Amino acid sequence: MIASLLIVLIAVLHIYILVLQTALWTKPAGRRAFGLTEEFAKSSKVLAANQGLYNGFLAAGLLFGVMQGEEGYLFSVFFLTCILVAGLFGAATASRKILFVQSVPAALALAAVFAGI
Repeated sequence: MIASLLIVLIAVLHIYILVLQTALWTKPAGRRAFGLTEEFAKSSKVLAANQGLYNGFLAAGLLFGVMQGEEGYLFSVFFLTCILVAGLFGAATASRKILFVQSVPAALALAAVFAGI
């Protein structure tokens, strides 16, 4: 139950990131969320939309796993692990903030999944 709730919350977070990167990247909310200048946001809009799409796929995978119940266990583990690794890479290469936004929640959800709670 707790694991499923954490997974759904992480999926919602990645849907929010999808929206920020695909629809709001050049808007004040998107630029503020990622600390972007207007010029950089405009020049990187297509790349951000592509990245946002991947975040949407992560959210879809998490939600699919939760909807499958016990049978979705491996889906949840796979997508949480993807988020954990991507967050570690992002923290090392882009912003340390990513560690706390993506990796820590994914690690907590993985712990809950493995603990069976």
